[in-house]
Amino acid sequence: MSAPHDAPQTVAFNGRLALLLAMAMFVLVVDTSIMNVSISAVVKDIDAAVSDVQSAIALEALVSAAFILIGSKVGDLIGRKRAYVFGLIGYAIGAIAMTLAQSIVPIIIFWAVIGGLGASLLLPAMQSLIHGNFEGAYRQRVYALVGASAAIAAAVGPLVGGVITTFLSWRVAFLLEAVIIAIVLSGIRLVHDVPYTGDRHVDVVGSILSVVGMGGIVLGILVWQEGGEWVGLLLIVGALALVGLAFWLIRRKRHKKATLLDPELFRLKTFRFGVSQQMLQQITLGGTMIVLPLYLQMVLEYNALLAGLSIAPLSLTMFGVALLAGKRVGRRRPAVLILWGFALLTVGLVILIPIVPRADSGWWLFVPLVISGCGLGLLVSQLNNYTLSPISDERVSEAAGVNSAAGSFGLSFGLAFAGAIMLAALAPIFTSMANSSTVLPAAEQQQVAQALDEDAQILSNTQLDQQLEGQPQKIQDEIIRINTDARPIALQIALLIPILAGLVGLVLSIRMLRIPDPKPAGEGAGTVLG
Repeated sequence: MSAPHDAPQTVAFNGRLALLLAMAMFVLVVDTSIMNVSISAVVKDIDAAVSDVQSAIALEALVSAAFILIGSKVGDLIGRKRAYVFGLIGYAIGAIAMTLAQSIVPIIIFWAVIGGLGASLLLPAMQSLIHGNFEGAYRQRVYALVGASAAIAAAVGPLVGGVITTFLSWRVAFLLEAVIIAIVLSGIRLVHDVPYTGDRHVDVVGSILSVVGMGGIVLGILVWQEGGEWVGLLLIVGALALVGLAFWLIRRKRHKKATLLDPELFRLKTFRFGVSQQMLQQITLGGTMIVLPLYLQMVLEYNALLAGLSIAPLSLTMFGVALLAGKRVGRRRPAVLILWGFALLTVGLVILIPIVPRADSGWWLFVPLVISGCGLGLLVSQLNNYTLSPISDERVSEAAGVNSAAGSFGLSFGLAFAGAIMLAALAPIFTSMANSSTVLPAAEQQQVAQALDEDAQILSNTQLDQQLEGQPQKIQDEIIRINTDARPIALQIALLIPILAGLVGLVLSIRMLRIPDPKPAGEGAGTVLG
């Protein structure tokens, strides 16, 4: 049964279009995952430095984040459907370039820059087209499908990329991306464009501030993740630019001039809550998806295939629950489902805390990951629809751009911060355990702690044992013990980041219960921003 606030179902559900949109989102998310797990193979095949490939990955993330708000405005000016097509073509160009590349230059130009610009067009255009091509419960169902597709791509991307790279070639993985994009484009006639009737003037200053703001924040996070300098300055510049953008938009709106995005969007409580919850959900997902693979590969010594299989309960449950919740919401309030989503997500992560030191296989993670997956499934089935459904067609591109920017920022922050915290926590833990050791000679305790901090962060116990050859057996055993005991503690500390984000989301969900549910645009109260 549809929720009482759903719009009338005037057209049949187009399942093929929904599937093609989900496929487009899957490619968008899985692309970077494949690149991440293929770094070693790419470096070897094109005879490049690891730092060059890592820089290309960082540049792609930076370009897509920096231009995402502009991408939403471009979609208004040239048409949402055309922006969607151009975004897909940009991604296809990047994938084909990766298939054929013989040096780092085409990867930087075509995959990082053109592909990044494609993402900045594709994300807001896709959300706008869902808004315009589906309505009521159908719209919510498609948002759930596309959200679940993104989540499962983030989870299984390393697994798929690892398998293809190991048994075939990384070039095959990117070629398959291009094939999927061709399939998606083959169904473009199913997409009905939604005309934009608003102001067509361009806000140049607002565009520049958005690029500096989003670019500075994301670049700061990427530099932080790589342990570089000037992190604080980059974050401050980015934050000041975003504050400047807010004041600029308000001033332009007051003088009735064209704005990059309408500041009136943020007067709508459901939009503010939805965007905030989107960011918190992505922080939680990003943090979880970086610390668990690190733990599985460093501590349990799993390869990419086994690590991916161990995390599969999270992604598969998320996918299944999102589809189920998207179809059978019934009379349940979206805010209630979002509340349950954050509650289950947080509970599952909290259960991991006492399990981590005792786990000797990925099976120990099964139950808590299923619980967290259920929570994430509820969230991805509700948040996009909750945030965008009350926005009019005229403003939906702007709203989708902000929503996508919040999600991209949250995912980047979660990945960088949780990963950095996990590795940074190892240093004091190593030092404390080495200094309290009754086996290590006092003169060697600090030296061992420093060596573990510098080398053992990226080494399994087996690899570390090989480096300790020639040391007395008693010393070898003690260093292995310290390494074994320290890493679960570091993971527990890192898990506090997604747990904290989940708790903040839970608090905001309680506040969401106090306001009326959003009504889809076209039902009077829902056309607030018409």
